[in-house]
Amino acid sequence: MNAPNRFELYVLDEGEAPVEINEDTKIPNAATIKILKQDHTLGNMLRAQLLSMPEVLFAGYKVPHPLHPHFLLKIQTDGTKAPDLILSDACNQLIGTLSSLEGSFKREFAFKEADSSGPAGATGATFATSDDPYGTGAGTGGGAGWGNRDDYLDF
Repeated sequence: MNAPNRFELYVLDEGEAPVEINEDTKIPNAATIKILKQDHTLGNMLRAQLLSMPEVLFAGYKVPHPLHPHFLLKIQTDGTKAPDLILSDACNQLIGTLSSLEGSFKREFAFKEADSSGPAGATGATFATSDDPYGTGAGTGGGAGWGNRDDYLDF
């Protein structure tokens, strides 16, 4: 087949730089950044984070070909900061956001385990296969878990 080996999609070769920054000569305060061994997941998150920053005039990405494991990220700023510094700030903000999300996720499941009163809580399992993970009450244990409005959601 044409598909490369799976490890080639995410493991950098020896001496291969994960990021290449090329200043754009036609557009002021712009750069094209090639990020290797990544795909739409990181590209879309970075684009969204960049667009939420007031210094960014344009942010977009594209994956040139599905068999080539990299994407191109285009950034244009208003001139107050260079595109590479804006990308660094966006990455730091994204790491903070994901860390916060991870903490919230772990906290919610800790509350869920503390609230469960039955064999699922005693064994350490979050829910059995017969439980309703969406809290609709359709499963045998779904009404006592997420669907009772005591699920400690704070958003």
